[in-house]
Amino acid sequence: MSAALSSSLYISPKKPSCPQQSQPTNLSTKPTSIKTTLHSHPLFSVADQAVTFQMKEKILCLELMGIDSGKALSLNPFLRSASLDSIESILHFLQSRGIYPNDLPRILGMCPTILTSDIRTELNPVFMFLSNDLNVPENSFRRVIKKCPRLLISSVEDQLKPALFYLRRLGFDDLDALAYQDPILLVSSVEHTLIPKLRFLESIGYTRTEAIGMILRCPALFTFSIENNFKPKLDYFMSGIKGKLENLKEFPQYFAFSLEKRIKPRHIELMERGLELPLSLMLKSTDEEFEQLLTNNPSSVANV
Repeated sequence: MSAALSSSLYISPKKPSCPQQSQPTNLSTKPTSIKTTLHSHPLFSVADQAVTFQMKEKILCLELMGIDSGKALSLNPFLRSASLDSIESILHFLQSRGIYPNDLPRILGMCPTILTSDIRTELNPVFMFLSNDLNVPENSFRRVIKKCPRLLISSVEDQLKPALFYLRRLGFDDLDALAYQDPILLVSSVEHTLIPKLRFLESIGYTRTEAIGMILRCPALFTFSIENNFKPKLDYFMSGIKGKLENLKEFPQYFAFSLEKRIKPRHIELMERGLELPLSLMLKSTDEEFEQLLTNNPSSVANV
């Protein structure tokens, strides 16, 4: 049904007139009513007559903000029964916490559940967590939320605090790094994501201390799939590159590179030329730097 609703309208991709500032809204007065804006839009009167009046308002509201209404309604069925006033309150609340109107299409497009969240019991506690637990100042809320919109649909008590507690026990003591660089770790399940990744590293031969050290040097390890990332790349490292686990301990970023687009092609080219490179240099160098290493200074990479 959501697809039919979306396809029944053709909406210009321009930003909505309410609100559309590129800077934070002046919150001393509430923005112009969304309903007023929608009812004045020419498409409001020509939309599919089978669509209810309230649904028509919501579809236009989402589309005018640059959000795919069909996708949003599919991902969040509760939007069908949500009032436009409640949606407007949530938009106003987000702007009151420093989120710009032009940030909303991406944030709400990724997480349309936000539009039916409870401000008092669900959204506001997230900002309190950022402030009290991660020491994020109010003027930096936007930076953190833009980095990881999923924070806004995560339970503080059931998800964010347990994840922070676990990460700090492992040695993630830099709260700024967690907030601004790796907030995705905070929305990752301790039981189903973080612990299994650590155990996998231990299962292939690393001690717990070594595995934790690798993750602290490369936190992205916690975001990689065991089946689709770790296992195929580890298999190629052991059977193709014939490397040693010690090399991966020193350079855990190996798992961050594409197996088919970076690791295999560069390793094969080195083998064909009878050359060797340290793992980090082989993968971290740009295409131009890699080519220069091979063509201009072969002696510097041979028999490393």
